[in-house]
Amino acid sequence: METEELLKKVRRIEIKARGLSNNIFAGEYHSAFKGRGMAFSEVREYQYGDDVRDIDWNVTARIDRPYVKVYEEERELTVILMIDVSGSLDFGTSQQTKREMATEIAATLAFSAIQNNDKIGVIFFSDKIEKFIPPKKGRKHILFIIRELLMLKAESKHTDIGKAIEFMDNAIKKRCTAFIMSDFFDNKDFSRQLQVANRRHDVIALQIYDQRMLELPNVGLIKVRDLETDKDIIIDTSSKKVRKAHHEWWIQHQIRFSQILASSKVDCTHLRTDEDFVQGLSALFQRRK
Repeated sequence: METEELLKKVRRIEIKARGLSNNIFAGEYHSAFKGRGMAFSEVREYQYGDDVRDIDWNVTARIDRPYVKVYEEERELTVILMIDVSGSLDFGTSQQTKREMATEIAATLAFSAIQNNDKIGVIFFSDKIEKFIPPKKGRKHILFIIRELLMLKAESKHTDIGKAIEFMDNAIKKRCTAFIMSDFFDNKDFSRQLQVANRRHDVIALQIYDQRMLELPNVGLIKVRDLETDKDIIIDTSSKKVRKAHHEWWIQHQIRFSQILASSKVDCTHLRTDEDFVQGLSALFQRRK
């Protein structure tokens, strides 16, 4: 990608992501993702109805009137974007590929985070950790992340979600909010890693998928390439049996994925490449308030 074209893409994504985070997600993000806890702020005189456990006995003894401690939420979060860059994310039959949608979602979450003074880090993964960008604050950092989203060429086309989750859990020592952006096409069971990570962190799954995963179109013989193995196969989409088998495969995949999420107590929203992701993210934020 030429430098000028890259800068234009970065700017276009920044304008869209900033607009969404300013106008739509400004309050929802803050309400949905809580800080690390409550920090001492000040003392004030005791009022009827205050919890006696909050009385500051040292101040009370000095002034000879009861005073209570006032706390406020520690707002600052560390947000980790775990972005699948395996071969299957380059697939798309509609307006954009899954990876292009993931880029826009990541940018929107990043700008929402920095508006709340949160740190943002990124883990790009396939079946290995392709790149780790440690958490930082600021617009320059966000623009660097967007450039990496657009430019990064994965060394592997395969997927290992469990390995990525394990890396995140080891690399990020303090509690964080981690968004996993993937189509979750991984034949390996990653439920154990997800359960362990979600005990210490707040893990959210964002499943990005194409409408053709639900249903194949009836367009006769088509050549399909598995983007993770580079193998071509011919599919007869005019066959009802073939279309039914594909649909049933998708249903079984989603059932298995739902079971993994349920056992790990992980929130998830499903985002389709031919639909606006704003509604899906808003619904996720509303559920978490």
